[in-house]
Amino acid sequence: MTGDFQHLLSQRTQSMQRNQIREILKVVSQPGMVSLAGGIPAPETFPIEELYKINEAVLDRYGAAALQYDRTEGFAPFLEALAGYLAGKGIDAAADELLVFNGSQSVLDTLGKVLLSPGDCIALESPSYLGALSAFGAYQPSYISIASDAEGIVPEALATALEQHAIKFIYLVTTFQNPTGRTMSRERRQQIADIVKRMNALVIEDDPYSDLRYRGEAVPALQTFAPDNTVYVSTLSKIFAPGLRLGFCLAPGLIRDWLYTAKQGADLHSNTYAQALATEYICGDYIARQIPKIIALYAPRQAAMLGAMDAHIPAGYRWIKPEGGMFIWIEGPPGVDGEALYWRAVEQKVAFVPGKYFYINPADGLSTMRLNFTRVDEGTIEAAIATLGQVIRENSHD
Repeated sequence: MTGDFQHLLSQRTQSMQRNQIREILKVVSQPGMVSLAGGIPAPETFPIEELYKINEAVLDRYGAAALQYDRTEGFAPFLEALAGYLAGKGIDAAADELLVFNGSQSVLDTLGKVLLSPGDCIALESPSYLGALSAFGAYQPSYISIASDAEGIVPEALATALEQHAIKFIYLVTTFQNPTGRTMSRERRQQIADIVKRMNALVIEDDPYSDLRYRGEAVPALQTFAPDNTVYVSTLSKIFAPGLRLGFCLAPGLIRDWLYTAKQGADLHSNTYAQALATEYICGDYIARQIPKIIALYAPRQAAMLGAMDAHIPAGYRWIKPEGGMFIWIEGPPGVDGEALYWRAVEQKVAFVPGKYFYINPADGLSTMRLNFTRVDEGTIEAAIATLGQVIRENSHD
């Protein structure tokens, strides 16, 4: 007889939810389905041929050290490599200021563990990255949605929220945001930085997409405007190999110390061999050759999606045209049910993500949709958007 262990579960489990996009991806794995859903890198971007050389170099250079237990903060050569990589982005980081984690998702979870008590308030954009909501949700916070526009959160709205509420931290994806694709302008970053410095607030800046720029000029990280008030979080998942699960952060000293302590209790240290591979990937200049290849693959796919949307998505629907990243965000007219459209589109073998899952209050995002273009070729994208446009027209009377 199977035991009933419901009574053994912690109160925390009441605040934990499954990632709805992960659940959706189970549906889109059906044969013949065209997935514009998950934000997953294209397998063609993985440097498989180069990894034969990288793997050999790692074994020659580090030998058994790459297979051994290692320091909690990270594999020392990898930390040095990361410091150089970040310097190329204008971020001043010493190797001993960085911490390596098993993907940036682990950084977010650990930040929740060390910063949040039940009821603590997080300020964020709405819509916001679902993975962050999943990570923080286990620690039973409350949320405040800060008004946003095409450039990100509105400075006056943030200042008002900080004045009126005891906000533990502000969570932002500043460049090619997931899910909207929008990027905070340089001027807006300076305004936000001025506010958080003046009010001694803390920002968690999540930056997984900034290397995926197809047009326009790069914008410095928010961290560079307010280094003492920012935890900078990033990953190599979008520009190397997501299966290696390599994320990292640069945090103010006190927070870094507690992240270090919490990580020791969670997993001792991150995968040494993966860090050694990433070290050679960066220091052997493979990364400098690989990122342009990734951009050359993704940029035409994004252009194909935007062109197809102009041609096939009915009037009344709005979207921005991001200069990079992995997503296009669609806002439908009032009364549109994005989830109902999702199920109709799935019947026609096209899948996307209903936008409501990215909102603290799902009712705020009923008419929205997130589309991903990175895993599908241009011809398939054009056909899929034509199908989606037809689904929208056929159900416009609903």
